[in-house]
Amino acid sequence: MIDVKGKVAIVTGAGQGIGRDIALSLAESGVDIAVVDVNPEGAAKTVSLVEKTGAEGLALQCDIADSANVAECVSRVLDWREQVHFLINNAGITRDNLLLRMKDDQWESVIEVNLTGTYNFTKAVTKHMLKKRFGRVVNIASVIGLIGNAGQCNYAASKAGVIGFTKSVARELAPRGITANAIAPGFIETAMTAKLSDNLRESMLNQIPLGRFGLGRDVAGIVLFLISGLGSYITGQVINCDGGMVMS
Repeated sequence: MIDVKGKVAIVTGAGQGIGRDIALSLAESGVDIAVVDVNPEGAAKTVSLVEKTGAEGLALQCDIADSANVAECVSRVLDWREQVHFLINNAGITRDNLLLRMKDDQWESVIEVNLTGTYNFTKAVTKHMLKKRFGRVVNIASVIGLIGNAGQCNYAASKAGVIGFTKSVARELAPRGITANAIAPGFIETAMTAKLSDNLRESMLNQIPLGRFGLGRDVAGIVLFLISGLGSYITGQVINCDGGMVMS
């Protein structure tokens, strides 16, 4: 039973890619979407697509690493709708480099957006969820946070941090009816992967037992499951969405 119609979700980083796919999947199920992105044009485009499904949308530009900006953003959502039922922390960036060549700003920017941004939104939104004694938090991590990757120490650290953060939040908020889970996508088909050379794509595909890249809707389907009644007894978990790339 997917009982989400008429509910409200905040989806960060929903101006493109996986975040947009998540927003549209939830909208198609009747969820009104607050689309948060640093790029206002991308957010507006996603809202226009959301509204074509019959759901309502609100576009919000936000620097998720700025706690004051996040608090203002959440306040605007609550002015728009009286309750936020679902929070999807999807926004993230990469600034790849080998450790010995990595600049301090490359490390700091990735940690600030990917980890601190998740902290900022979760803290701001769950304060209101606690009053309602209901909420679903889904954090988009990465298989890189589980296995690491050369040239991505900053990204791996941020996503491993998101996983630990999710488990701690799940323990803290469970008594108030709030669940928190993480999804760890593997290689997902995006504009970036479409530009890879044939040799690199083949090398990446060889690591995936199912033999294909994932799609944004593969991740979105897990989000929908976790926020619905079907996932109501699941909390503190990390669900890999990687075609079998990481098995433990």
